[in-house]
Amino acid sequence: MSDAEWTVVRDAMPVPAWLEGKGGQPEGYCHRQMVDAVRYLVAGGIAWRAVPADFPAWDRVYAFFRRWRDTGLVAEFHDRLRDRVRRGAGRDPEPTAGIIDSQSVKGAASVPAASRGFDAGKRVNGRKRHIVVDTLGLLLVVMVTAASATDRESGQRLLARLRERHWRITLVWADGGYAGRLVDLARDAWRVALTVIKRSDDTAGFVVLPKRWLVERTFAWLVRSRRLVRDYEARTDTSEAMIRWSMSMVMSRRLARRPR
Repeated sequence: MSDAEWTVVRDAMPVPAWLEGKGGQPEGYCHRQMVDAVRYLVAGGIAWRAVPADFPAWDRVYAFFRRWRDTGLVAEFHDRLRDRVRRGAGRDPEPTAGIIDSQSVKGAASVPAASRGFDAGKRVNGRKRHIVVDTLGLLLVVMVTAASATDRESGQRLLARLRERHWRITLVWADGGYAGRLVDLARDAWRVALTVIKRSDDTAGFVVLPKRWLVERTFAWLVRSRRLVRDYEARTDTSEAMIRWSMSMVMSRRLARRPR
């Protein structure tokens, strides 16, 4: 990270418990080195044991990543950056509308059979990433499942998670894969208007559909990180943490480019 980007990241990082008098002891490594190492791994798509010697030992970096994943610190860090990006764009930190979609990716040999499947429509053997983004394309919630899971089944869990974390959401745009009973369930259970934007049958070739292109752009941002080109993780929550780290890089770089 540049010094300007580190300033943004440092201000958004969760405060350690020992600084707030809640016990524990200071960490033995610099946070900037740890965050740089995790970002290097996500961007470069390397293995944990291939972390360069310029960073702390790979097992210490992995311990840092694992602690942030298990305690929810990476989600808190990501959400703080998202709130700052929304404020910088003149938006309220709490969104009222979103776009839902999924992406199937191939699973590496390290992905266990219990959490992988075959997407017959996309012909992909691996996992599926379900996300909801705001109207700026910023990630709101993410869920990783086997590729065999349908959008309607996973959409129920994803919308429930969305409503729990973002109570002001009242409108969500989706594609035809979310049509059917999920529309009624979203209205009755979570008071969310799930609006399906379908492609016209008379249209030939590629056409940019209103609102749906925003979530497709977010998927394009994610696959710029080589670690996300395919799924290498043994656990689905690790995949979700990798996605949040990737989006945090997008947002911190955007904030660092703006005049303070």
